[in-house]
Amino acid sequence: MLKKPPPVAIRGNPLSGAGLRCHPAVVFAGVLIAIFLLHLPLLELPYFWDEAGYYVPAARDLLLSGSLIPHTTVSNAHPPLVMAWLALWWKCVGYAPLVTRSAMLMVAAFTLLGVFRLAQRVANTQVAIASTLCTALYPVFFAQSSLAQVDLAAAGLIFWGLCAYLEERSVATAIWFSLAALAKETAILAPLAVVGWEALRFVVPQGLVAPKASSLRSLWQSSDAESDGRSSRRIFPLLFPLVPLILWYAYHYARTGYVFGNPEFFRYNVAATLNPWRFLLALLLRLWQVFGYMHLWLLTLGMLLAMLLPPLKEDEDLDVERPRIAIPVQMIFLVVAATYIVTMALIGGAELARYMLPAVPLVIIVAVSTLRRRLRYWPAAVAVVAIAFVAAWFWNPPYGFAPEDNLAYRDYIVLHQDAERFLEARYPMAHVLTAWPASDELARPWLGYVTRPVQVVRIEDFSLEEVLSAADFRSHFEVALVFSTKYEPAHPLLDRWDASLGKAWTDLKRRFFGYHRDLPPAAAAQILGGRIVFSEERRGQWAAVIEMEQSQVQDAAVRPQ
Repeated sequence: MLKKPPPVAIRGNPLSGAGLRCHPAVVFAGVLIAIFLLHLPLLELPYFWDEAGYYVPAARDLLLSGSLIPHTTVSNAHPPLVMAWLALWWKCVGYAPLVTRSAMLMVAAFTLLGVFRLAQRVANTQVAIASTLCTALYPVFFAQSSLAQVDLAAAGLIFWGLCAYLEERSVATAIWFSLAALAKETAILAPLAVVGWEALRFVVPQGLVAPKASSLRSLWQSSDAESDGRSSRRIFPLLFPLVPLILWYAYHYARTGYVFGNPEFFRYNVAATLNPWRFLLALLLRLWQVFGYMHLWLLTLGMLLAMLLPPLKEDEDLDVERPRIAIPVQMIFLVVAATYIVTMALIGGAELARYMLPAVPLVIIVAVSTLRRRLRYWPAAVAVVAIAFVAAWFWNPPYGFAPEDNLAYRDYIVLHQDAERFLEARYPMAHVLTAWPASDELARPWLGYVTRPVQVVRIEDFSLEEVLSAADFRSHFEVALVFSTKYEPAHPLLDRWDASLGKAWTDLKRRFFGYHRDLPPAAAAQILGGRIVFSEERRGQWAAVIEMEQSQVQDAAVRPQ
């Protein structure tokens, strides 16, 4: 019996899940309901960290004044698409955290629909369902789903753009990638990466003998001359997103005098990061975030182990193997992910995992497809990964990480709510020493922490140097609100292995990533000459209120304002 060759097409695999097509509206509604119910306990939380520091103030300025350039916070030159989306919701429904988080969950559901459509296009519906489930439950994606930040929205629009590109829909490709660039400027990396990859096909095979040229050209979507010409025409929609992004930067420069945000923002995210040793360390961190972070290593390891097994049969009678994602598509995924890994290791002052959201779902799609192709009980493997992801919502890793990467951000918000309500009730007229973002939380009641503005004396952080400096002008404040500015495990992983190794890593973080250690509340109180009147701790994070001398507090209570 002749073997029928397996279908390997850019547009999908007709043998797999052909009868399982779901209407996009049904998928979107189901996803939205599911993630809304999962996030229900989080929807009324006040704004967290960068939400409070930039995105919500910028959107609020747009709502109140119609200005695309924020004026209550320093402009970082981020394009205004997501802020405009929030302002529209506030205009129509009202300004409240519940409205904000519901609006962002709509974006998250649309992003997951993009993951589903992309996976269904390059693989099949079964892979699409499993990939969408894993992406939705991945702790970083889950935590970001209701936060008013821009990375998840940009990632979702990138997935829609990639799907349109693989379907050869030029207008849709240009529109989706343009919207992605207007959600966040770094989204332009995705279409430019594909442009570079498509352009490379015209260079690499030259000068090679026919077999090698043919083998290399199989990495691209087509190898015939007619397709080469069509491919060159498909590059224009990928370059078009540069136009709206350039227009935005021109507008920003005309209004502020800066192209890429204020000088401090540019220095922190670009100028201060251009060091070869820092790049190598950041590259390792980015690789970990894309392939191993928050239990993602389970899926990556499962994929690698599955590749040791032979492909399963899709149809035993026809002796047809389960198809893989077409190699040209895998190469596009790889190029986009690699571009993000390298570029975001080179720039970006904070090595935040959310910056890798455009790459991680691509890894998930390929990994799930590999499990299905080679592992008979692949749904069980996917279920194990999904359970591990849910566990990582609540379990903090044994190393420092950003609280916004799982539900640790809720612990942070609850701590600050309790401390700031206590402070407002007991010291309503006091000057409060604290650091960002608590300084904004106290000064701006519309962020949801206090009912009226509290007068703030701000320091950079709660390191020994900053607290000692604050002690020199203790007459300027009556109360101090101190808190953990980063998560610190009680027993760091490297310290368990080797104390000297842990110290070396701490020194590198201090040198290249602005790392510092916060003084514990008791030490801060001793240096400032006060006593702790409120203290709370939740899973490695803490907050405390320190009262200075009683006479100073009494003076503050009667001081005219």
